[in-house]
Amino acid sequence: MTNRIAYTKPSITDREVAYATDAAANGWGERCYDYLKKFETAFAAHLGTGHAIATSSCTGALHMGLAALGIGPGDEVILADTNWIASVAPVRHLGATPVFVDIDPVSWCLDPDKVEAAITERTKAILAVHLYGNLCDVGRLQQIAAERGLYLIEDAAEAIGSQYQGRRAGSIGTFGTFSFHGTKTLTTGEGGMFVTSDTGLFEKVLTLSNHGRSRSQPKQFWPDELGFKYKMSNIQAAIGLAQVERIDDLIARKREIFSKYREKLETYQGLQLNPEPPGTVNGAWMPTVVFDRDLGVTRDMLLEEFKKTSIDARVFFYPLSSLPMFTPEKQNAVAWDVPERAVNLPSYHDMSDADIDRVADVVRSFLR
Repeated sequence: MTNRIAYTKPSITDREVAYATDAAANGWGERCYDYLKKFETAFAAHLGTGHAIATSSCTGALHMGLAALGIGPGDEVILADTNWIASVAPVRHLGATPVFVDIDPVSWCLDPDKVEAAITERTKAILAVHLYGNLCDVGRLQQIAAERGLYLIEDAAEAIGSQYQGRRAGSIGTFGTFSFHGTKTLTTGEGGMFVTSDTGLFEKVLTLSNHGRSRSQPKQFWPDELGFKYKMSNIQAAIGLAQVERIDDLIARKREIFSKYREKLETYQGLQLNPEPPGTVNGAWMPTVVFDRDLGVTRDMLLEEFKKTSIDARVFFYPLSSLPMFTPEKQNAVAWDVPERAVNLPSYHDMSDADIDRVADVVRSFLR
């Protein structure tokens, strides 16, 4: 029987097991944050940011970061209509208004022209989500944000390993956030990270992350404001530390798998793969194929064919504005069109060349 190819799973070695075991056995009392501190320090060093705060999720990191910037009722946050719900949920939780704009047809990320056109006197931030490892046009978005006095926030949940002009995704904006869900290149099972080089913002989020208790407050169990509880556990951080110590290899393997897909598929007409423009590095978290509309290949056709061959594939994100809690924004034509003819491909670290070829063969079958 043909083995099933999963679309993703983590790379766990003896190092992760050893660190987690040590945290479970000894990481209590005075050592209850040992791995947490080491993980935060190592991750900040990898990114080149001044500060990092490990969190229970990327969503939590976004929530606290937006709250620390004072974003709330009456404010607007611009983001792409093509995203996972986790990117917009904190905006709504804080009472702010998300403004969905269309995506660039090549990067599948925020279209800067659409961003500029959507800015109003109520706009406070641009939320740039680096989709599937693809990079937003960070340079253009930085310019827009600077000219209009806006915060540029990077949701780099899917972009570990991606770089723009030599700077790592997540390290460029006012703050950045990452996800360490079990599907990600670097995992802690569940978890995330808030990063920034703004010391004042860091201190504000650090206070919010501990129920509003400032580390400069001499009173024990005295919160100075109402905060959050999005802390990562020491055991999760132990796994994260082991992963970040292997991060170069983890990224390299993701890029190698994507390179093999590109090698097998790029000669075929009518197919678009994740881009990697000059001056950028794509971390290749999730290799994705988009078929030209005139080929008549649909998402459902692709999923059915993968299912027949015992391969797990993943749908391209539906437009956020198509979800029941939002109002349809069908003028975002690219965001509404691309998911109908696209699919994410398996890319876990331990895939064999034969596995990659099996996946590529399904894609090729629609192009022959």
